[in-house]
Amino acid sequence: MWSRRNMVKAGAASVVAGMASATGFARSPRRDAPNIVFILADDLGVADLGCFGREDFRTPHLDRLAAGGIALDRAYSNSSVCSPTRLALMTGRYQYRLPGGLDEPLGVHPDLGLPPSVATLPSLLKRAGYATSLVGKWHLGGLPQYGPLKSGYDRFFGIYQGGADYFQHGMTIRGKFIHDLWEDETEIHRQGYLTDLITARSVDEMARLSQAKQPFLLSVHYTAPHWPWEGPEDEAVAKTIRDSFHYDGGSNAVYAAMVKSLDDGVGRILEAIEASGQAGNTIVVFTSDNGGERFSKVWPFRGMKGELLEGGIRVPAIFRWPGHVPAGTRSALTNITMDWVPTLLAAAAAEAPAGLGLEGRDLLPDLATGSAGPDRLLFWRHKAQDQRAAMRGAMKYLAMSGHEFLFDVAADPREVANLRTVRPDVFDALKAEFAAWDKQMLPYLDSTFSYELRGNGHLAGY
Repeated sequence: MWSRRNMVKAGAASVVAGMASATGFARSPRRDAPNIVFILADDLGVADLGCFGREDFRTPHLDRLAAGGIALDRAYSNSSVCSPTRLALMTGRYQYRLPGGLDEPLGVHPDLGLPPSVATLPSLLKRAGYATSLVGKWHLGGLPQYGPLKSGYDRFFGIYQGGADYFQHGMTIRGKFIHDLWEDETEIHRQGYLTDLITARSVDEMARLSQAKQPFLLSVHYTAPHWPWEGPEDEAVAKTIRDSFHYDGGSNAVYAAMVKSLDDGVGRILEAIEASGQAGNTIVVFTSDNGGERFSKVWPFRGMKGELLEGGIRVPAIFRWPGHVPAGTRSALTNITMDWVPTLLAAAAAEAPAGLGLEGRDLLPDLATGSAGPDRLLFWRHKAQDQRAAMRGAMKYLAMSGHEFLFDVAADPREVANLRTVRPDVFDALKAEFAAWDKQMLPYLDSTFSYELRGNGHLAGY
């Protein structure tokens, strides 16, 4: 009988055994090794930026980033919620291979997280001679067992948990407030709007890292525009919030202010990159951890965070690397969060240890040539509503709340025409491929938490 405790021991041991640790002596990086600035938004909808279709407010800085690089029009997150996607971003593998990837998201079971023995993007780059720093949100397990410094980052400033009030820097759940702002592994207290604090520290880190004699990975993981619904001028609102899920708050105007603050922050980071004199040798990636939330724009898709409809797993993504990929272009290349690990390792010429078992693919050859790449077979699952999905090319098998579908997401992006009886061969093949893949993953437990926003205003599991 599987239990969470046994799964944490057995599952982690088996995975770690197949994923060589990246600790050890760091080699000198090649002279032209690029710096990497990876910017991750939280719950940003696929069409929440001007360059992806938002029209009621402007995002000039992120639009400028896209104009200098490639806007990826077919980008997917590994999960429809936060920490599972972040686990895939760190490991380059399906998150369901680790016990910490089962809870959707982490937070209910404090014994789960990203084991320090597992090789990660920052630990592999560190081994290749990179300096590494994370500013913002971690959400892959708390101290003392887990944390950024235990998984490859040299420095950390931000929050350990899934979200935080933008002014009080902690979460209120069931009436209990828990403060959550840290410098490395020391709790600190600061005043200010959290998006601005993350931006300011990122700019400082950019200046410090650019003076060093080694390339760097600067991960900037914003909490915006995750709830609670507070713009930069809403400090008075923060004092009235009784529950950080903030069911009774927010508006389109507040959401716009949150996204514009995020965009302004990215603008300041881009300015810092330019000021460093290293913009020509700096990769900048921008994306989101999952699809949009209550006030997001996901058109022309349906669905939202917590759902495997396209609106829950399609995300905006931008890649800029001057001189290596064409500027001002758009790409139809299918990509998913775990692809960033092999892509960035390849850019850095950092070797992946034998047995690492990366499941993402290196996007660089296709990004450089403008190719849409081959059809890919990708999988998702989400315990709430018993959701399952498999996609090859544009054909997508989806199971949800006991119903099964086959959609052509290219011809029918809103997923309304069920082709199950029209293309039974494709339906049966994708369903069988999902079942075979699912057998390779760790199983959900009865205790596994899964995010589900219910119509009565209660989040399942809380």
